[in-house]
Amino acid sequence: MIRVLIADDQPLVRAGLSALLDAEPDIAVVAVATDGGEALALARSEHPDVACLDIRMPVVDGIEVARALCGPDADPPIPVLMLTTFDLDDYVFGALEAGASGFLLKDADPDTIVAAVRQVAAGNGTLDQALTRRVLREFVERRALQPVTRGRGTELLTERERDVLMLLAQGMSNEEIAAALVVEVSTVKSHLARMLPKLGVRSRLQAVVWAYQNRVVTVPDAER
Repeated sequence: MIRVLIADDQPLVRAGLSALLDAEPDIAVVAVATDGGEALALARSEHPDVACLDIRMPVVDGIEVARALCGPDADPPIPVLMLTTFDLDDYVFGALEAGASGFLLKDADPDTIVAAVRQVAAGNGTLDQALTRRVLREFVERRALQPVTRGRGTELLTERERDVLMLLAQGMSNEEIAAALVVEVSTVKSHLARMLPKLGVRSRLQAVVWAYQNRVVTVPDAER
């Protein structure tokens, strides 16, 4: 059972997400918060598997909550899925840097939201398809997520780890990467576990950003 915390200052959003997720047989909403301070308190007491956070919340904003729950000092870390209405807001970039595992727009269809919760719970990052290229391009142009350069990354990663990174940057899940490389899913997870610290990143999503920032892969212009 995937235990979920929902934090949003809008009553209709909280009620809608709770009803949507609780209707799934493998998901249970164990806590609902109205602001960031309450979200932090409930996360510490309920230990959810996934925290679904609004980016803009009173008391403590979603970025600070994300940093506390899944940042480098979190022990144990709680995976965070950010839900936002701001598709090109600096808050989105700040939350990614804080360690969030995924982002969705609040108007995403119900099946997408449910699938995203499952992906984040399974350790797979997720990013709304409408945001992917725009967010990655913005990072490439404006942000420096971490200091490991392309050349240094090439030195640090094994050939198979580079293969995994390329497929990860294409949006593949662990299962899809395993099928493409004809290996077990556990092997893919092992490669990821070794690869992330080498690149100086904390999540799959940040590894994808690293790949685009360092031109290991490029963002197509067709969907700019």
